[in-house]
Amino acid sequence: MFWQVHSEKTVYATPLVDVRIADVELPDGRHRDHHLVRTAPAAGAVVTDEQDRVLLIWRHRFITDSWGWEIPLGKVGEGEMPQAAAAREVEQKTGWRPGLLRPLLAVQPDNRLTDSLHHVYRAESATHVGPPGEADRIDWIPLSGIRKLFDNGDVVCGTTLSSLLYVALDCLGVEGRKTTFDPNRPLLLRDFPGLQL
Repeated sequence: MFWQVHSEKTVYATPLVDVRIADVELPDGRHRDHHLVRTAPAAGAVVTDEQDRVLLIWRHRFITDSWGWEIPLGKVGEGEMPQAAAAREVEQKTGWRPGLLRPLLAVQPDNRLTDSLHHVYRAESATHVGPPGEADRIDWIPLSGIRKLFDNGDVVCGTTLSSLLYVALDCLGVEGRKTTFDPNRPLLLRDFPGLQL
């Protein structure tokens, strides 16, 4: 059973965001007005280095009045490919040009409210090309310390959380470890060798 959309109209729109109201019919036949936000897609990257560190940005988000570590991420320009946008965003925000980017995951951070889609890539190297352009602070954080960042509330961005957890799971395959998924076996902290608590 699904919600059927009968109409959708724009309440407010800019080049970055389109706030709408939709007339939806619920599975039980009732109608309701549902507010939603349409946005352009975004792209970013998890950039790691040979020392198993990840390049992160320390940012303030005024909407939630919170500070936190984030991966570089930004809007995909019209006609721009997400992979090119990810490379551009990393370089603009951090001053580091990522190496070869490969797809990591696609995330819809809040699909109950917005159609926002974040394309996340992974690079395992980067070249320093200049000062950061859009970040208060950048740093190379050891992957083994990301759990502590989560526990301290220093990573609150859903896309960053998803991406870093995905990379942590990806690291299970390093040094001959088995990565076969067993849905009956819980994922344990011991599965992450070297992870600092």
